[in-house]
Amino acid sequence: MTDRSLLDSRTVGPRFAPWLAKTNPFTSRNIAAASIPGLINLSGGMPDPSLLPAQALSAIAAQAILDYPDDCLGYGPTPGLADLRETVAERFRARGVPARAENVLITASGTQALDLLGKIFTTPGDTIACEIPSYAGAFDAWRPRNPTYRHLGLREGRDLAARMAGAAFTYMIPNFSNPTGYLVTLEERRKLLEAARASGTPLVEDDPYGALFYDGEPLPTLLELASQGKDTLDDCPIIHLGSLSKQLAPGMRVGWIIAAPETIRMLSTAKQASDMCSNGLAQRMAVKAMQTGLIEDCHPRIIALYRARRNALCAAMARHIADYVTWEVPAGGMFVWANLLDTTVDVERLVDLGMQAGVLIGPGEPFDPLGLVPPAIRLSFTYCDEARLDQGMARLAQTFRTMGVQPGARTYPATNPTLTS
Repeated sequence: MTDRSLLDSRTVGPRFAPWLAKTNPFTSRNIAAASIPGLINLSGGMPDPSLLPAQALSAIAAQAILDYPDDCLGYGPTPGLADLRETVAERFRARGVPARAENVLITASGTQALDLLGKIFTTPGDTIACEIPSYAGAFDAWRPRNPTYRHLGLREGRDLAARMAGAAFTYMIPNFSNPTGYLVTLEERRKLLEAARASGTPLVEDDPYGALFYDGEPLPTLLELASQGKDTLDDCPIIHLGSLSKQLAPGMRVGWIIAAPETIRMLSTAKQASDMCSNGLAQRMAVKAMQTGLIEDCHPRIIALYRARRNALCAAMARHIADYVTWEVPAGGMFVWANLLDTTVDVERLVDLGMQAGVLIGPGEPFDPLGLVPPAIRLSFTYCDEARLDQGMARLAQTFRTMGVQPGARTYPATNPTLTS
């Protein structure tokens, strides 16, 4: 075939990868909503701007550039700055985890961590075990790998080791799961760890909300439980993800993965092809914020404000939409998951009409790739003040009425499809 015939046979225009046709509009809709005047956004898990320590971070950034110009403005090591890796490891050692710098990879927050895990563990068609529903952003990160999913059934008492067996890895958010806000109990955490060891399947512990306990004392992480009696993380089945997004500022895009050294080396290889190195200025800012106690200084205000707003949202739900949904009050995190009492309601239409009424809510469908969960919505309470939370629920109640949903009409719980093995 001649060069000309190759050119003539080529389809006109760019040819995009097939997975792009399967993306959901959930995240982009949340971002676009920020520009709609008067819209009450209860969909995205965003921080209150007043909690961002802008003045302190500004001073830290300016000094960091002067003190470490090469680190801040030049290329850096792919796994992250040595000082930050050691500082993160030190903070975890204080919690009983035998972490060293070689156990830490610095990432562009949790999103890059999820992408890298998909790259090193999965090939197209592999299975990922997780609780359904789970974080939509994780499903987006792994969509190019075209995996299948298997529901763990933790809360249903399923055989966890059997559910994990053969999976590329297991994914869990034990602290205030996104989207449900569920807090995995200590007994359940021990069962997950035991199952991971029995099945030989890596267990990814995504912990963006671990600092956001509003009721009761924090529970030990899976990484802490796995570390008991251990001197190293060499044979640890847990891969722990964390970040500064909920503790300090999401725009810094600083996160980390803590795992066995071999896993960190494989992740670093994948990261080199992804971004070469993480943002040096943000890393230097993170070191200083950790070493000076800025994170701990911010923590009480974050907890007090978000606890009050969680209470305000749940009270507003009780006032305005208790005839249409059922929910559990989360003990922490950023979200309330509400199941629709009338499961015949079209949730996408509810979201669209809600936007027209001036309130944005999250549909449950993007969090459920298996179609197991009855119709539900996710509401975030961190961004809006108490008055806007109440107004948002009033607008949502009006949206239910506009759709003709009858107060008290109930078909929930719906019959779930049979779980796949």
